[in-house]
Amino acid sequence: MGAPIGMRMPRGMPGGMRMPGGRAGRAGGLGGIGIIIVALIAIFLGVDPSFLFQGGQMPGPSYQQQAPVPGSATEEELKEFVSAVLADTEDTWHGLFEQIDRTYQEPVLVLFSGEVESACGYASAAVGPFYCPGDRQVYIDLAFFEELDQRFGAPGDFAQAYVLAHEVGHHVQTLLGISDQVRSVRATLGEAEANALSVRQELQADCFAGIWAYHAERSRQMLEDGDIDEGLTAASAIGDDRLQRQAQGYVVPESFTHGSSAQRVRWFRAGYDTGMLSACDTFSADPL
Repeated sequence: MGAPIGMRMPRGMPGGMRMPGGRAGRAGGLGGIGIIIVALIAIFLGVDPSFLFQGGQMPGPSYQQQAPVPGSATEEELKEFVSAVLADTEDTWHGLFEQIDRTYQEPVLVLFSGEVESACGYASAAVGPFYCPGDRQVYIDLAFFEELDQRFGAPGDFAQAYVLAHEVGHHVQTLLGISDQVRSVRATLGEAEANALSVRQELQADCFAGIWAYHAERSRQMLEDGDIDEGLTAASAIGDDRLQRQAQGYVVPESFTHGSSAQRVRWFRAGYDTGMLSACDTFSADPL
C-alpha cells in the first residue's frame, strides 16, 4: 500500500457542479432506550431547531487534500470533481454554522486506491467510502464511483456528489457532538438496538446531504436537470434491504445499519425539501 501524497487542491472548478465535457423493510425499534434518545435529541436540538437556513457562502481557507499518485485522465477528472463538491459543502456548512454561532472545521479528503490506514484502522476498498471521526477525514476510493454506476445502477455525477455529501454529514455530526453520544450509547446496547441506533445516525447523514443539495441549488444554482433524481437513485441503490436482497436473496431488518432504500430516499428528500436542520431529527422520528 503506497502512502497517500498530500497536495493542495483548488477550492472550486469552473462551472460549479458541471463536469468537463458537459457531464453534469424497517429498522428495528429502539426499545427501552427512550431516555438516552431524549438526551441525543437535546444535543441535536441544541442547534436552534427553529432556525430556517438561508444558505449563503462564506469563503474558507483552501483545504489540504490527500490523493494517490496521479492516474488516468478519468481519475484526474474525478479528483477535480470531488474537490469541487467538497469545497461547496464547505461553503454551505461554513455559512450554516456561522448563523448558529459555531465555527465549521473543514474535514480532510483522502483519496486512496485499494486500501488505506486511518485513525479508525485499516480499511480496504470493499468497505466503500467512509468517514473517520478519529482523524476527521473522509476516505474515498475513486473506483467506488464506477461500482456505484455498474454494480448498483446509480450513474451520474450527482450520485457521486451525494456519496461525498453523506460522508461530510458524518463530519457535521462529529462537530455537533452527535457522533460521540451515539458511540457511547451503542456500547451499552445489544446488537439489534445498536444497529437501530446506527440506522438513525446514517439517515441523519443522508438528511444533511440533502441540506447541502438544497443550498447548492438555491444559493449557487449548481445543479442541473436530473441531478436530484441521480441522488435519489443512489440513495435507493445502497439501502440495506436492496443490498441484502442482492447478496443473499432475503432481508433481515434487525441487521440493518444504514436504513432501507425507502428510508434513505425519504431522509435525503427531507433535507433537500427544507434545507432545515430541524427536519433531520431522525432520533425521535417514528416511524423512520
